[in-house]
Amino acid sequence: MTYVARDQWEQHYADGKGFRRLGERERALLAEHTPVPDGGGRALDLGCGTGELAAFLTSLGYEVDAADFADSALDRARGEHADVEHVRWLRLDIERDDPAELHEDGYDLITLRLMYPFLRDRSRVLHRLGERLRPGGALVVITPVVEHTVPKD
Repeated sequence: MTYVARDQWEQHYADGKGFRRLGERERALLAEHTPVPDGGGRALDLGCGTGELAAFLTSLGYEVDAADFADSALDRARGEHADVEHVRWLRLDIERDDPAELHEDGYDLITLRLMYPFLRDRSRVLHRLGERLRPGGALVVITPVVEHTVPKD
């Protein structure tokens, strides 16, 4: 597997690029299968990119910590979703940084959308994230499957 360095992601987002938009099917599945607990819920959106999923999760009623390791992605997210409340934008490399900034009481929902393939040590990361799930919480990995991935020439 080829890993993309942080500086490459910084340039990607600085150049105005992004990823696949959040689809209606993803929205529907998240709304159906990850309802906000009574009394409110807290979500962690890892690899948030430009913040589309984080903004959607707030519309469901979650308080969201949206984290990415690329400052240029977070700058765009803050700008594109400046009117969205209940989201905290965090610069965090989940594999290398101290996760002390993450909510100490845990999360009802943790999402990794389109970033799972880029993790070097998936087992360690998923284990660490599992420890941050509240009872009954969900860890959701959204990643393209080979049938829906267009190969690069």
